[in-house]
This record gives sequence, structure tokens and C-alpha cells, in this order.
Amino acid sequence: MSDRKRSTALALASALAGSAVLLAAPAAHAAVVDVAYDCKTPIGDKSAISPIEIKAVKDGEAYKLTMSFQKGVSSSPIELGKGAMSPGAVVLVDGAEKVSVPVSGPPNPEAVPADTPIKITDLSGTYTPKKSGKVTFTAGVLTIKAMGTTTTCTPGNSPGPSLELDVTAAGGAAAQSGGGSGEETLPQTGPTDSALALGTLGGTVLLSGVAGVLWLTRRGQRARS
Repeated sequence: MSDRKRSTALALASALAGSAVLLAAPAAHAAVVDVAYDCKTPIGDKSAISPIEIKAVKDGEAYKLTMSFQKGVSSSPIELGKGAMSPGAVVLVDGAEKVSVPVSGPPNPEAVPADTPIKITDLSGTYTPKKSGKVTFTAGVLTIKAMGTTTTCTPGNSPGPSLELDVTAAGGAAAQSGGGSGEETLPQTGPTDSALALGTLGGTVLLSGVAGVLWLTRRGQRARS
């Protein structure tokens, strides 16, 4: 084979392999959704809107979720030192199953000046589906802990899903197959089998009885003759 033909064949094989990967990948639809948070803070009620993005990466039988905030949602009247704030949230899963997945992130890597919107670090968590099918992921309640206080932010605008994904339940077909130990299992007879057996036995006894009656009748006839 010439070098040109060999190169063409390799390119075609790579393209086909790439197509196979795309076909095998689960269908996903992602969107950046504006979430209007109503926050209960130690210094009163606050509200802010932040675009939220949720991504999912398959990791074995589970999916690693990442929730990203493109804007801060709250502020502090005093400066927050490095590592003083710890964020966490809930991702709501709906569709094939309804569950809440907790996600959390590292403390703030830099100090946050007073009266400045707090930039939330990316939050991550693990979702292990128990049912196969299409599910959606939507931003839920956000919690910010800082300086011994807790701020709770609730989505007030009923935001739509940030991600839609086709998932496969953990275990798949393996979860439905029996875990045999190598021992052979003898067929078990139930009530129906017992009834059939008794019916057969009864039929045999009945035929034996009829045969006996016929034999006795014929013997009696011979004796009279």
C-alpha cells in the first residue's frame, strides 16, 4: 500500500472512531441560567442574580457535578480574610428520579473586601443514578458560612434546569442478574406441580381400580359359565 493510501485509510479510521465516540456519549443539553437568590443574612435580607452553570462528567457509574457561579450573590459588611468563607449548595435532580445532590467548594482563596459581592468558588459533588432515563439538574438552596454566621440563599424565580442529561443507573444489567455461587439449583416444585402430581397419581389409582373391577367381573363370568 502506498503512503498516500495508508494515510487516507488512517484518517478514515480516525474519523469513524471519532463518530463512534460521539454516538456513544450520552445526550446532554446545558444552559447558563439566571438564578435570582433571596438571601437571609445576619444583617438583613439581600437579593442578587447570578448566572449558574452546571456540568456533569461521567466517572465510573457516577457523575461528577460542577456548579459554577458567574457573579457574587451576597456581601459582607466587614472584610472576609482568606479562607474565612465556606460555600455549599444543593443541586435538584428531576425526571427519571427526584433527588437532591449536595455540592460544596473550597473556602475563598483570597480576601473579600467589605461590601463587595462574594465570589462563590466552583461547587462539586457526586450524583449516582438509581434509575436510568432523562434527568435535569437545577440550582437549589445556596449556603454561605463565614465568621461563625450562616447565610441562606433560596432561588426565588423558579429557575429552569441548567443541564439535561440521559443517565444510566449504577450497575445496569449486572444489578438485575443473580449472583450465583457456582452451586447447581434443582428445579423447585410449587403448588401447581404438586397438584399435577397428585392428579396423575389419582388417575393411575383410578385406572388400576377399573382394571381390577373388569378382571373380577370377567373372572366371575368364567366361573358361572
